[in-house]
Amino acid sequence: MKLHFALLLAAGLLTGCTSLPPTALSPRDQIRDFSLTGRFALRVTAPGEKAQSSGGRLTWTHQNRSDRVLLASPLGYGLAEIETTPELSRLKTAEGKTRESDDPDALIEEITGQRLPVTRLAAWLLGRGGGGAHIDPDAFGRPGTLREAGWQVDYSYDDETPAALPARLTISRDGEIELKLRIEEWKETP
Repeated sequence: MKLHFALLLAAGLLTGCTSLPPTALSPRDQIRDFSLTGRFALRVTAPGEKAQSSGGRLTWTHQNRSDRVLLASPLGYGLAEIETTPELSRLKTAEGKTRESDDPDALIEEITGQRLPVTRLAAWLLGRGGGGAHIDPDAFGRPGTLREAGWQVDYSYDDETPAALPARLTISRDGEIELKLRIEEWKETP
């Protein structure tokens, strides 16, 4: 497995330094559209292979059921751009290659060989699960751990405010994939 594969996998999973989320945001359950900036670290362990790691910076905008994620190296060089709408998903690499699909999870599977929960990530960032999700709250009533479809999301916060948005997330599946996000800034978008 090459580092390029791991970066594309990170791109697919995003379809996350120390500043606190702004207090002017709506309560977590009322936020629909947002943008965030942060850092990510990804570790992939394919069966029979050595673990591969990569990381960098990200900027993510989620608005009107559409997403735009920009991934960059730790030094700020662009790696990939992902745009997802209800009709079409497009992944553009730094080399100028573009792939498209009407199913973002299938697009990432085509590129990486693994089906990943791209369509669930925006909801998971806000601690929202689908119909089959189980959410364990932390001591302040915020999402602490979310389990859905074989994935686990662990949330950490920078303060004790019950309405705080997560500052760190770890998204993992069966020791094969671990994505850590460190969110530096949340913004609610109109």
